[in-house]
Amino acid sequence: MAIVCSVADQGVAALTNILVLVVAARLSTAAGFSVFSLVYAVFTVLLGLSVSYVGQALVLESGGPDVRGACRSAVVFTAGASAAVGAAMGAALSFVPGGTAGGLAVLGLVLPVVLTQDTLRYCFSALRLPHHALAADLVRLAAAVPALAVQPYGSDPARLVAVWGLSALPAVLTAVALLRPRLRGVPADPWRYLRRGHLGRRFAAEFAVGNASSQLAIVGLGLFASPLAVGALRGATTLFGPMNVLFNAATGFGPPLLNRSPVLGRQIRATLALAAALAMLAAAWAAVLYGLPGRLGRQLLGATWESAAELLPATGSQYAAMAAGTCALLTLRVLSPRTTLPLQVVFSLVSVGCLLGGYAVGGVLGAAWGMCVGSALKGCAAWLRVAVLAVARR
Repeated sequence: MAIVCSVADQGVAALTNILVLVVAARLSTAAGFSVFSLVYAVFTVLLGLSVSYVGQALVLESGGPDVRGACRSAVVFTAGASAAVGAAMGAALSFVPGGTAGGLAVLGLVLPVVLTQDTLRYCFSALRLPHHALAADLVRLAAAVPALAVQPYGSDPARLVAVWGLSALPAVLTAVALLRPRLRGVPADPWRYLRRGHLGRRFAAEFAVGNASSQLAIVGLGLFASPLAVGALRGATTLFGPMNVLFNAATGFGPPLLNRSPVLGRQIRATLALAAALAMLAAAWAAVLYGLPGRLGRQLLGATWESAAELLPATGSQYAAMAAGTCALLTLRVLSPRTTLPLQVVFSLVSVGCLLGGYAVGGVLGAAWGMCVGSALKGCAAWLRVAVLAVARR
């Protein structure tokens, strides 16, 4: 039952993100969605850093004697740190002209709400209460999508960011109500997250080189080159949201399943089969999306559909390559966990180079194919490392 609730919770959280972007695209002009996408990309980076620094370290204490104190400390730290960062963003950008600066300023104001809500999810995971996390995320889904859907067409991106951020308040209140009886009387020590040796520093560094670098490169394209590029890339990748759910499920639940079989060859064959299945599924999903009539496509992404549709072959190919890379990294986490960080560092920089080089050569379409090439190179390198380890252990 706990596994079912955990998978369902991941699915609901992913569905919320997908529907938020879809609804925002339908309500916006192409230029407006580009700004919203850029702000959302910045949020994605900040969320990833928060999850790495606080959430991943927190779940390692699951079942430990101090888990309740760790949960209370995590919530207090996240609320305080995100409020400080958000206030700085809001103060610095409030008087900067332009829609992008306005959207980022509003993001700073709602940052404590959205980041605290996510940390509460990890508290339930650490306390082994995934059904409570699922309940709070269902409230989040039920509040966010209707709140955005009732906004008028052509709404300012800053307004959409504000509505999206504040719609997390019901989920926060629900989670706090469910969590409070478990943490009553437990002291908080938020300073533990600033002490030397905190594991979250390593996790945050791995996220920064593994995921945040490519996100920041896309943000850079929007700020210094073409804001429309961000909207097109984000629109195309939003349509592949179901694949992200499957990748996350493979990463989260794959290691314990693989460890049930100590036979090396059997483990590798299992992840190879999973990689092939996910790659074929990504290709099939890309074919379905590419065959959508324009009328249906515009119902999904509004004015952004035309630019996003041109990128679907490249994005579908990228997700097929990502399937191979995800399963290779899953294999390495089981065989030799320390080998993943160097791969992430090197090939994340390679991916950024491919993204920027592709944009320089072929514009937005070139950037999409550059991301595909970067993912393919990363997957090949990871599987090569798996092969070397397999030979060494024979």
